[in-house]
Amino acid sequence: MARASRMSVLKRKRESEKAEKSARKREMREMEKEVGEKKEPHSGEATQDDLEAYGLVHPPEDDAEEEEGTVA
Repeated sequence: MARASRMSVLKRKRESEKAEKSARKREMREMEKEVGEKKEPHSGEATQDDLEAYGLVHPPEDDAEEEEGTVA
């Protein structure tokens, strides 16, 4: 019996992973159609919520409390 070469095994693995990824994408598209919600295309621009989540910007309520503390 012939022995499978390592290259052919890796090739089959890559092909199966690619097929699984495509199947997951199809399932996600079908789910979006059923729910009726479409993902908005990402503009690449961070929202206020994104900045707050990363800790780059503090919510406005926090700023007001800090200012009151320094004035008193």
